[in-house]
Amino acid sequence: MSESKVNLLGLSPSKLEEFFDTLGEKKFRAVQVLKWMHQQGASSFDEMTNISKALRAKLAEVAEIREPEILVDKTSKDGTRKWVIQMDGGSAIEMVLIPEGDRRTLCVSSQVGCSLDCSFCSTGKQGFNRNLSTAEIIAQLRVAIRCSGGFDPSGERRVSNVVLMGMGEPLMNFDNVVDAVQMMMDDNAYGLSKRRVTLSTSGVVPALEKLGDVTDVSLAVSLHAANNELRDVLVPINKKYPIEMLVESVNRYFSKLGDKRVPTVEYTLIAGVNDQPEHARQLVKLLRKMPCKLNLIPFNPFPNSGYERPSEAAIAKFKAEMLKGKILTTVRRTRGDDVDAACGQLVGQVADRTRRSQKYIELREAK
Repeated sequence: MSESKVNLLGLSPSKLEEFFDTLGEKKFRAVQVLKWMHQQGASSFDEMTNISKALRAKLAEVAEIREPEILVDKTSKDGTRKWVIQMDGGSAIEMVLIPEGDRRTLCVSSQVGCSLDCSFCSTGKQGFNRNLSTAEIIAQLRVAIRCSGGFDPSGERRVSNVVLMGMGEPLMNFDNVVDAVQMMMDDNAYGLSKRRVTLSTSGVVPALEKLGDVTDVSLAVSLHAANNELRDVLVPINKKYPIEMLVESVNRYFSKLGDKRVPTVEYTLIAGVNDQPEHARQLVKLLRKMPCKLNLIPFNPFPNSGYERPSEAAIAKFKAEMLKGKILTTVRRTRGDDVDAACGQLVGQVADRTRRSQKYIELREAK
């Protein structure tokens, strides 16, 4: 690869138009190339048969269509599929495809590692390396489609939903994430409904305030506690943007959308920490101020976390309290934990010898 070449996977529709303008070409070429890359899965310009040979040759000189290398491809006994893919610079990230009925939900990463250090999430324990580029984010969707049977001209969905709930805090990588989700929803690219692309945030309030001005993607909020004292421990960014500020910002975001969507609130249940009836009652009181769907997530253990998964009885009791408070509540059943693909278990590999061994993948996959 030549460093001077532009990876066209990372260019949003408007940026691709600008790219062709700099080449002295008509802007409609952007739509042609978008469809080839994201609907047909083209990996080379030679495949683009409705573009002249001269233009294909010119593109090959200055641009490329490059996906990351797949290091690990594992399928869980429940059908969940996990990939570890190589990023530039030596780091690796993980992504997960979860089949359920007619839905095939892809959980993508937005950063290598994470700087927020939520105490119940294994990703944050490896530290932060860098933001993923737009090309690296959108390439995860391409890889999942290609590995799940390929791009189907008939329109069959290999991936029906995308959630930015993998490694990293999406709003800490604002510009690249916004470009990626816009491509996911663009009719000339992946054409996913705005209801089928969800960005999950731990509460980076200034970025959330900007988000509604540039996109109408669906939103999930990683809450995990209903009072600031506990959330400060579980989600340290709460010290900067406390719950009251976050709730107000989320409400403002949805007021801009002009439809009836509500956020999904994610609440990881941790034994003896935030799973007691009094915690549920606090949560009911809080969520009455923020119409939402509540998703309870039983903690998925990882080494040295210091936390444990609640009993089924505790989970049922907590859910009952929420339903009693008239909060629409579901329990996310653990998927893919036998291949370390469950919520909170994604780790990947940061290229930093002081934080994690360079032998991480070999050791983890040899378990």
